[in-house]
Amino acid sequence: MIAVDTSVLVDYIGNGSAADAAEEALRRAISVGPVVVCEVVVGEIVAGLGHSDVIVETLESIGIAFLPMEMRSALRAGEMQRRYKERLRSGAETRPGQRSVPDFLIGAHALLQCQGLITRDAGFFRDYFKGLKVILPQA
Repeated sequence: MIAVDTSVLVDYIGNGSAADAAEEALRRAISVGPVVVCEVVVGEIVAGLGHSDVIVETLESIGIAFLPMEMRSALRAGEMQRRYKERLRSGAETRPGQRSVPDFLIGAHALLQCQGLITRDAGFFRDYFKGLKVILPQA
C-alpha cells in the first residue's frame, strides 16, 4: 500500500505543470497495489482546490482509497514535529520555510501504515521519517 502526498494530487487534479509526472507515478503505484490518502491530504486538497464532491469523485475514479490515521501515526507525527522545533531552535535545521503538523502527519501515516509515499518533497520525508520509501514523480 502506497500513500500519496498532497502536492502530487494537487498537481494531478489541478492539472498543473507537473500533472503528467503525477499521473504516471499514480498509475504505476495503482498497477502494483492499493494507493491511499489520509484525512490530512483530503483536507489539504479541498482547502487548496475546493469542490469536495469533485475531489472525492476524482480520487475514487482513479482508484485512490481513504485510509484513516491511527493513533500511533499521530503520536509519531507529534514526536517528529517536536524534533523539528528543537532543530530549529538549535540552528541544526537549515531548510527554509516552516513545517507544520500536517507535513508530519502525512509522513507518519505513510511510514507506519503504508509501504511508501509518492511526494515531490523527498528530502524532508527522508530526513524525518527514516526508512520510508519515497517515490518521486518524474516526467
